[in-house]
Amino acid sequence: MTKKIYFVGLILLCTTALLAHPHLRKTVTVELAEGVKATVSYQTTPANETLAQHAEIGAFVVPRGPRLELSAEVKVGSVTLPAGEYTIGVIKNSGSDWTMGLYPGQLGRSDTPDMSKVIKLDSMFTSSGEPAAHMEIDIKPGHGKFEGKAVLTILFGKLSLSGALS
Repeated sequence: MTKKIYFVGLILLCTTALLAHPHLRKTVTVELAEGVKATVSYQTTPANETLAQHAEIGAFVVPRGPRLELSAEVKVGSVTLPAGEYTIGVIKNSGSDWTMGLYPGQLGRSDTPDMSKVIKLDSMFTSSGEPAAHMEIDIKPGHGKFEGKAVLTILFGKLSLSGALS
């Protein structure tokens, strides 16, 4: 009888593993107007807005460690981003406002960033529209106040945050 229980348990475990949600690795590369290649790489995760609601105000949140790599220097408003790799994150300003940020280099899951090194991008946040079931990160042409600019965009459930890259 014990062997049957272990066998059934093993079958259930294997079935669960096969049906578990996949986390896909994605890479998006674009050429910005200045001829600079910008590459975003990240791993998908289900959109769970409860996590966003419970994030600390002022904290730099890094959802699964997304990265931005720039092949050359980029001028973003009054800030110059040197070529290199950045960790993409978001900063919760309040329950209804977020800012896109970049951290030079890579941050591990348990690393605490030095907030003085976070580069805040001019950002636009909305919490309406078609919900994304999984986190999506892309570089797109801007609209509204970002018309004519390239923007880094994160969609997470109904939350949408864009930060100007040009």
